[in-house]
Amino acid sequence: MPRILRPITLLCTLLALAPGYALSADDEFAFDDKPLQEYIINPEWFKLSFLELHDDVRDAITDGKRGLIIYFGQKDCAYCQAHMKNNWGRKDIELYTRKHFDVIAIDVRGDRPVTDFDGVIYSEKKFAAQHKTNFTPSFLFLDKDGKTALKLSGYHPPYQFQAALEFVADGHYRKESFRDYLALAEAAFAHGNEGLNEHVAFSHPPYALDRSRFAASAPLAVVFEQPKCHACDVLHAGPLLQPEISEKLKKLEIVQLDMWSDTPVLTPDGKHTTAKEWAGKLDVYYAPTIIFFDERGKEIIRVDSVVRLFRLNNVLEYILSGGYRTYPTLQRWRREFKKEDAPRG
Repeated sequence: MPRILRPITLLCTLLALAPGYALSADDEFAFDDKPLQEYIINPEWFKLSFLELHDDVRDAITDGKRGLIIYFGQKDCAYCQAHMKNNWGRKDIELYTRKHFDVIAIDVRGDRPVTDFDGVIYSEKKFAAQHKTNFTPSFLFLDKDGKTALKLSGYHPPYQFQAALEFVADGHYRKESFRDYLALAEAAFAHGNEGLNEHVAFSHPPYALDRSRFAASAPLAVVFEQPKCHACDVLHAGPLLQPEISEKLKKLEIVQLDMWSDTPVLTPDGKHTTAKEWAGKLDVYYAPTIIFFDERGKEIIRVDSVVRLFRLNNVLEYILSGGYRTYPTLQRWRREFKKEDAPRG
């Protein structure tokens, strides 16, 4: 789908967000992402829930709301803190959220019982793992029928989070992908380098990434970017410049693709396509998105939100150590293999 400017409701909201965004764009990306020493506290307006999801959705619809947001977080998560400050810390975004959704919190390390729509009871951490929650914060948007309308993984800047709220509240998820919907926001907020950033670890074309016939000798990382992308510039000027990251990247096959280009690609599963078509099939909506594939071409994990040094380094360790073969989520690997479940505050 071409990147056309519509619908008018989102455009108006983005224009309203623009002045504040222009003044604070760097602040929204520049934070230390190491685990916090002082725990964060969830907003008081979150719904107090027994975590019986059928009842929570029913209560939200009875109150005239469009659905339920399940917020997956951690008390010492710097990305959660950034979200609380830059998204729900904005009065307009808070009020819009409260008008259209109830929000309940799931602690990805927690043990409270969660009853899903089939009546199955999980602990919070097992429920988070069931939904493949690799990063916090993550958000599961449920519609009036309890169906997943959208899942967001990680921290996103205000214009993207506001777009996600409207995408679900206005029912756009029923007729288009979030990738196509968000293209409007990206057009409105595009700024940064005119071309793609270079890195010494990136392989050059032709991009023959087929692993379907013969296993490769190393995992593959595909970095989807776009021109005039501030978040891409921040990634390259920050984490990708660090020696510890550069050394790890050398152990991967890594390619960079413009997610809107017609660059030819032979995908890991042996399909001939273009970067734009492949990004669409993979539902890549955020730039930069880094998708990791194993030696046989199976997707392991993707980073499709703001990422700083500590998180990116953890992801690379998870990949290069082979931890993904034993631990199905990054969170579980950190908790059980790296023993990072101890209190930090």
